[in-house]
Amino acid sequence: MNRIQFHTAENTPLPFNDKKHYSHWLSAVALAENKYISKIDYIFCSDAFLKQINIEYLNHDYYTDIITFPYKEGDNIESDIYISTDRVKENAHDYGVAFEEELRRVMVHGLLHLIGYNDVTDEESALMRVKEDFYIADFENSKLTPS
Repeated sequence: MNRIQFHTAENTPLPFNDKKHYSHWLSAVALAENKYISKIDYIFCSDAFLKQINIEYLNHDYYTDIITFPYKEGDNIESDIYISTDRVKENAHDYGVAFEEELRRVMVHGLLHLIGYNDVTDEESALMRVKEDFYIADFENSKLTPS
């Protein structure tokens, strides 16, 4: 069963309305990469909330836009993905892009890590960016349920 759910923490509002569209898009990304999403929970939260998770679980005392907790490796993906909408908003402003585009970039970035892509080296970062750009551009085409 492919299950993608979207949640919020504290008083953070859900940053989009069309959950079905986002779910179909993310499922299509996984399928295009020959992976299957068994269960992913995206949790949208504030900077303060995500920083506390970063401190408690990763011993990192700084803000970040995303933290991914993979629970199952291989072709069937299971994970919790925490995203700071505060950080996404600030990054969108800094990069001169719309909030929605930056949000999609962060969402697909986390999924691409779960699929097996890394961004440690310059070459890996370049490939990650190409993949992100491709799937962000494909967002509008994902309104149909993937087969």
